[in-house]
Amino acid sequence: MAYNNASDYVIAGNDEHGVLPPTLGKRSPTMPYINRAIYENEANYMMKNYFLADCLRVGFYILDVKPNRQDLSISSRVVIVNTAKPTLVLTFGYNAYGDGTTFNSASGTEAFYSPLNVYAEQSKVLATNIYDTVIAATGRRGRGVKTLDVGMLSSVNTRSALLESGFMTNFNEAKLMIDPDYQATVGRASCQGVCTFLNVKYVPIKEDTFSVIKRGSSGSLVRYLQFLLKINGYSVGAVDGVFGANTQNAVLSFQQANNLTADGVVGPKTWAKLNNLYPENRVIKKGSIGAEVEYLQKKLYSKLYDVGTIDGIFGNSTENAVKEFQAENGLVVDGVVGPNTWTALQSSSTGRQQTTTASEFKDYKIFNFIKNLQNMGENTEK
Repeated sequence: MAYNNASDYVIAGNDEHGVLPPTLGKRSPTMPYINRAIYENEANYMMKNYFLADCLRVGFYILDVKPNRQDLSISSRVVIVNTAKPTLVLTFGYNAYGDGTTFNSASGTEAFYSPLNVYAEQSKVLATNIYDTVIAATGRRGRGVKTLDVGMLSSVNTRSALLESGFMTNFNEAKLMIDPDYQATVGRASCQGVCTFLNVKYVPIKEDTFSVIKRGSSGSLVRYLQFLLKINGYSVGAVDGVFGANTQNAVLSFQQANNLTADGVVGPKTWAKLNNLYPENRVIKKGSIGAEVEYLQKKLYSKLYDVGTIDGIFGNSTENAVKEFQAENGLVVDGVVGPNTWTALQSSSTGRQQTTTASEFKDYKIFNFIKNLQNMGENTEK
């Protein structure tokens, strides 16, 4: 089968709403245990970033319609898209039902296009391709592909789709909003849907082969590296595909923060950390630092265990959260994250459930702590 060349296309990504400041009303009800609402943009922004990163990995050029965390008017975003003239644009949103103050049973993923778009039929195919791959990748309930007349669908002069991959008013789907695995799965599956639409070969990230790159290298893989470093807070300057001094310095800083040999060369170990590949193969505990610790903290937090600051440093708060998770899930309570704890963390069946009162929360913790201490058996970390 002959595939089209990814570098012939520019893919735009857009995330709805903002968090600096938070867009009013665009948030979940207050989540128990962590005692705060989850803002819609916390999901949208990360899914968009995973999407754009994966598009760069495949070889596309990209346009980040709204790179900052502030909200931006639809009319402004339409101008950005119509000025840049990308091949297509995908918007990430998260749904809600009711008045937004209480949880309910509304759930599922849906995609939208506008019949008023100048490329309406192609937009419908795009929305369908993305919807199909996201449903297949996540296993979530599908609500279908529908029409919607909003500016980012109807007023842009390119093919356009909107994906809403859950309901923030559904307790379990609200937790998924800040689950790094769910964010990554939705973003990467969306890129796969774009590849289907454009007949571009897609290779899953865990099957990809990453070449060794260093200062002086150039091309799409360097753009991918630069974007990953940038969204993780490292200063690389322009995402231009040229591995210069700024990129080298960012790589050195990343390597130092992850206990890697700080040589500025991006080889297998650095790629594995950057891509968060197979963190479950590592045993981490208090004193550990780096990408897998940050991933651990995000996983615990998405399951409603308060880890304090998500900073990639395995300190007291993270250790306490790990012990609580272990106690409530039939694991040895030692604060060490090894194979058994990783398996439990990555299971969709673990995580705290909805409670109604502070006393119920206290009783729940005591009951589960005693029950799981009694039932640990031979379930020991290796």
